[in-house]
Amino acid sequence: MTSPVTTVSARFAGAPSGSSGSAPRLRTPRRRHTPGKPRRSVLLTLLTGLVLLYSLIPLVWLVISATKSQQGLARSFGLWFDGDFALWDNIGETFTYDDGVFTRWLLNTVLYVVVGAGGATFLAVLGGYALAKFDFPGRRAVFAVVIGAVAVPGTALAVPTFLMFSEMGLTDTPWAVIIPSLISPFGLYLMWVFAGEAIPAELLEAARIDGAGEVRTFFRVALPLLAPGIVTVLLFTMVATWNNYFLPLIMIKDPDWYPLTLGLDSWNSQAQTAGGEAVFNLVVTGSLITILPLIAAFLLLQKYWQSGLAAGSVKE
Repeated sequence: MTSPVTTVSARFAGAPSGSSGSAPRLRTPRRRHTPGKPRRSVLLTLLTGLVLLYSLIPLVWLVISATKSQQGLARSFGLWFDGDFALWDNIGETFTYDDGVFTRWLLNTVLYVVVGAGGATFLAVLGGYALAKFDFPGRRAVFAVVIGAVAVPGTALAVPTFLMFSEMGLTDTPWAVIIPSLISPFGLYLMWVFAGEAIPAELLEAARIDGAGEVRTFFRVALPLLAPGIVTVLLFTMVATWNNYFLPLIMIKDPDWYPLTLGLDSWNSQAQTAGGEAVFNLVVTGSLITILPLIAAFLLLQKYWQSGLAAGSVKE
């Protein structure tokens, strides 16, 4: 006769016992989510793919259309190449059309970006560092003004800026585009926050104890630590100035001072008129040439931008 203890032990071990019945089935434990391993989501992957497709289709259309002649644009499908590859002819015609005015627009845009965006970045770095590392009366009031300026859209200030520049006699000059571009409230706020976290106060105190002045401390100690933030602000201001359309529209009347955005818009308006369809391929090719410097800037500076976004994310 088998004892009850032996029977129970045999059943849990999965071995047959002398009594009737089979061993109970053991449930397989559910797999728990590992904190370090991300979960797969089909819906999230699908939505990300749709967003990527939505973003890339206009760029693909632009690249493909720039390889077509004016006749090829009319006879072929928009998202596929035409038999006649005319990219180099389109580029040459774009730079030579109307006595090479596209080159003038390109140089104007570079001028606005170098002086306007570069100056805005430099002023944002100086102001952000001062607001983050110096305590002075009215600091909270400055913070409120900066936050308020970030919330105000640039289009709301375009008409008052035009009236003010008109009284000063600066309209229809490059200064009408450069001077407003020097002010970047968002860049100032971004550098303010970044400088407060990226520069230890002990490091500045050590430099001052060693006899370094404030200017030398800023350029030799603080500025290298601010490199990721500087690149981030520079990218934002450069893109904003390069794509600026509304401000030059109300400030500039002379086509010789047009930026690329305004010049391509004038070509596009010409293409919409009767008999002006011949320049539509130039509008497409010029648009492609316009975005290439921005793509190159992001590719060359992305390592500094990524390091700036990751700064402070690891807590020691």
